[in-house]
Amino acid sequence: MTAFRMKLLATALGLSAIAAPLQAHRLWITPSTTTVSGDDDWVTFDGAVSNDLFYADHQPLRAEPVVVQPDGTPGKVENFSIGKYRATFDLHLIQKGTYKLVVQSGGVMGNYKVDGVEKRLPRGTTAAQLVTAVPAGATDVKLSEMVNRLEVFVTSGKPTDTVLKPTGQGLELVPVTHPDDLVSSEPATFKFIADGKPAAGVTVTVIPGGARYRATVGELTFKTDATGLVAIKWPSAGLFWVNATATAPSTAIPNAEKRMGYTTVVEVLNP
Repeated sequence: MTAFRMKLLATALGLSAIAAPLQAHRLWITPSTTTVSGDDDWVTFDGAVSNDLFYADHQPLRAEPVVVQPDGTPGKVENFSIGKYRATFDLHLIQKGTYKLVVQSGGVMGNYKVDGVEKRLPRGTTAAQLVTAVPAGATDVKLSEMVNRLEVFVTSGKPTDTVLKPTGQGLELVPVTHPDDLVSSEPATFKFIADGKPAAGVTVTVIPGGARYRATVGELTFKTDATGLVAIKWPSAGLFWVNATATAPSTAIPNAEKRMGYTTVVEVLNP
């Protein structure tokens, strides 16, 4: 066994076994509201991959989100259902504070040569499959590790910070301005980190919902500073899709690039 394949075998089980999501369309989850104030509230969600943001026209979200409750303990979604173009589910807010819903995915893309003929890894190849997916004797092996995270926040009562703590894995948002406390008259300050370190020079894309009914998408771009901070100015109230991407050398796969993506959907209110 070559040194390359031995390293793959040693690291494969430590990576996510979920295939990376489609890149040609935008993945999103939208809550019916991001803030509630009652004592027994529910929030319902739609999730999809679509051409037009928040208009389900391509594929449904297929992965059931992981829920982190305000006290940091695991929660669960209820009534998860997958339809033709969208998934729907509910969240019962039984604690006061901010909840986080997470869909995380990862996988490996790449190509290699066998006897001078270039071949691609099959779509959906996972890190655990690399040992057999890349044949012995393959040359010119070029791999990219993919790590993508989608997060949505909802709050019952006063916003809290427990669920905002990063994991230190992949590209993450560390809010300075709470994501459930956004108003159109005030810029929001967010910090992005990559594997726990400030993500400098990262382009952050912000797109308001309703593009289906506009002549232009209305895309806005911002860039993080040397400390990973970015100030986002909202053009109006409404739902916004926020996305950032970054690259770094992979620490898990030899000679591979790590491509990281982060997405959230936030609600911006009128002052």
